[in-house]
Amino acid sequence: MPRGLVRYQQTGHFHFLTFSCYRRQPGLGTAGAREALEEALERARSRCAFVVLAYVVMPEHVHLLVTEPRSSVLAAAIQGLKIAVARRLGGSPFWQPRYYDFNLFTDRKRIEKMSYIHRNPVKRGLVENPEDWEWSSYRHYLTGEKGRVGIGLR
Repeated sequence: MPRGLVRYQQTGHFHFLTFSCYRRQPGLGTAGAREALEEALERARSRCAFVVLAYVVMPEHVHLLVTEPRSSVLAAAIQGLKIAVARRLGGSPFWQPRYYDFNLFTDRKRIEKMSYIHRNPVKRGLVENPEDWEWSSYRHYLTGEKGRVGIGLR
């Protein structure tokens, strides 16, 4: 295991996660690929019993704001999600091997990260407004619309 990487899991905190396609290539650059990621995320959420508070699927990376799973450790849930997507979409390797995990200790930090997640497609110039990016939890918060991923469900 690389030096300096410390994960604080099984603490009861929310986690802001980022993981990227191999060498930041746009492996999620099509609508079908982004939908495949959403479907795999929903299966992982249901199987591992964690809550997704926010997410965005970008062409070459993913941001998640999640709770810790009740039925496994977070690292195993993310590994399963990444494996499922890689198998479905092909390409070897599909993902960078690691992921970034940041524990959120305060409501203020949770709100900051939710805003960051939802504004990411706008910041990147993919859309003008967060609600225009279909592969995000933003519409759920804006309209209550149910998407491919259950948001805030236990």
